Amino acid sequence: MSLTFYWYPKCGTCRNAKKWLDEHHLSYNAIHIVETPPTRAELQDIYEKSNLELKKFFNTSGQKYRELGIKDKISTASEDELLDLLASDGMLIKRPLVTDGEKVTVGFKEEEYEKMWL
Repeated sequence: MSLTFYWYPKCGTCRNAKKWLDEHHLSYNAIHIVETPPTRAELQDIYEKSNLELKKFFNTSGQKYRELGIKDKISTASEDELLDLLASDGMLIKRPLVTDGEKVTVGFKEEEYEKMWL
């Protein structure tokens, strides 16, 4: 099983997730989430397979999230509007974002990675 690992190398959480994947000898394709963010179609596919709320995909602690006032828009925006927002800037996406094409994790929690990827 090969994973797609969207990450931001300067992010400590992303580095911890990468270290965990390496320690467990999991193969993955690391993609810089800002330089090569997932397309809108990829995001929609990932979201639909995740069984998570779309708001879980937003990097709520990010500067861009605050600058754009997304917190105020998130409850009234349509799914299409939210996906368009996420696709507009990789910094808006909570990271790391990991998928094997069927399963998805957003962020990094060791217990969740153990359940999902081992």
